[in-house]
Amino acid sequence: MERLADGRVRVTVPHRGARLLGHAMFNKSTAFTPEERRRFGLEGLLPPVVSTMEQQARRAYENIVRKPEPLERYIGLAALQDRNEHLFYRVLLEHLEELLPIVYTPVVGEACQQYSRIFRRARGVWITPEHRGRIAGVLAHVPYDDVRLIVVTDNERILGLGDQGAGGMGIPIGKLSLYTAAAGIHPATTLPISLDVGTDNRALLDDELYIGWRHPRLRGAEYDALLEEFVHAVQQRFPHALLQWEDFKKGIAFALLERYRHALPSFNDDIQGTAAVTVAALLAGTRVSGIALRDQRVVILGAGAAGVGIGRLIRRAMAAEGLAGDALLRAVVCLDSKGLVVDDGSIRDTYKRELAWSPAIATSFGLAGGASLADVVRALRPTALIGTSGEPDTFTEDVVREMAKHVERPLVLPLSNPTSQCEAKPADVLAWTNGRALVATGSPFEPVQFAERTFVIGQGNNAFVFPGIGLGAIVAEAREVTDGMLEAAARRLAAEVTDDDLASGSLFPPIRRLRTITATVAEAVVAAARDEGVGRVLADAAIPGAVAAAMWEPVYPELVAGD
Repeated sequence: MERLADGRVRVTVPHRGARLLGHAMFNKSTAFTPEERRRFGLEGLLPPVVSTMEQQARRAYENIVRKPEPLERYIGLAALQDRNEHLFYRVLLEHLEELLPIVYTPVVGEACQQYSRIFRRARGVWITPEHRGRIAGVLAHVPYDDVRLIVVTDNERILGLGDQGAGGMGIPIGKLSLYTAAAGIHPATTLPISLDVGTDNRALLDDELYIGWRHPRLRGAEYDALLEEFVHAVQQRFPHALLQWEDFKKGIAFALLERYRHALPSFNDDIQGTAAVTVAALLAGTRVSGIALRDQRVVILGAGAAGVGIGRLIRRAMAAEGLAGDALLRAVVCLDSKGLVVDDGSIRDTYKRELAWSPAIATSFGLAGGASLADVVRALRPTALIGTSGEPDTFTEDVVREMAKHVERPLVLPLSNPTSQCEAKPADVLAWTNGRALVATGSPFEPVQFAERTFVIGQGNNAFVFPGIGLGAIVAEAREVTDGMLEAAARRLAAEVTDDDLASGSLFPPIRRLRTITATVAEAVVAAARDEGVGRVLADAAIPGAVAAAMWEPVYPELVAGD
């Protein structure tokens, strides 16, 4: 790919005729000019009219929205991506607010559940235990050499839906679509990977149409060895790639993150991306409540990957504002399915210990291990309540009303997705608090009418941060993704929330600004990587230009015939 002085892009292509039309990265369909049709042997293979990209985008969009069911729209968009990448991203960017819930949550959840039944065309790489000893050879089949971004899953914890086997591939594909749309990372430098190590989902194993590796899920030492081989193969084949771990079981997710975060640039969006988005909501909320972050009292319901990741980053951000010692430990409390997490010797999941209260702290509040959410809220009088439990309706009316007795503007974040797993409905939370609550959710909700006012419900969508983290790490040529880079992303996102956004009730900016926000988040990440000594040295004034230069635009390039 060559960028010309006038800004145009020129690409040398080795294909002609029908083969060129079948290549999604080079195909322009009816936008091929008469000269290009003669040069590439396309005459007679296309209708005579030459369309503009704008006309194509309008036609493609109208075909998509004509489909009444969200899953059918997902299938239509996937088909468009398979035949014309440039046009797919043009349509996605022009209708981002409308189509983001289709290409990603919540519709991608249904797509993962139905993956074997809606499968059309393979995308990305599928690695199974049968590839042991030759994973490097499998990665050698990838047609692009300069892969800079990989999203990989083993499919076990897809959204709030659990083990989806091979269907989990919908998540890396969807995440990378957002990386390209929001961050402008060229699609030819991205790679979705499914580590299909089997499934314990009996319904999938019994389905004759299931397309995955039809075995019980691989575990233990054999699983670890496969992951080790995979990481080494990535390092050899794509030495400049950033790797994002996605939707692994919580214990495995923490283990992989700690084992490999210093071995290759990598991060886990479920743990770290969710944390950055949540901290951004807390920071934005302080501008309304007047309660500084260091003075917040935070209760997190859910001690999985998301909940622990959120707690970690909140404590880091509080510490950066001067909170320390017991005050810092008391400021954040976590509950799992058994209740209040207390480090009394009974904790089996080691990753929970970092956020566990000591028995002494619990006793000082009149609590003990296993105390209920209602008990914790009565004792702690939290300013913020965060849900990552995956259990619907767990933020009950009694809990929310009790919280609202003691804080004027309670912050309530039911973040579990998809929508069916949300801890509380925004309309209920606003009604129970007489419109005083600051509410954001993990899945999209329509605005809420209450007391003659319309409240916009901001979505704590990880798309606000992970594209910027990825782009920033790539531009910085970061050797690792540090917690400081994540905190920088959170603070930058919070700063992007305008006073008008807050006045509307939203703790997040509108998704239509996603590409602009991603650029500023990436700039903050590049600066943090430099300051922490893990990225290249760029002057502050040079960072915006470096980020802008790295962002691909979905505009048809000039094609030049190659060998």
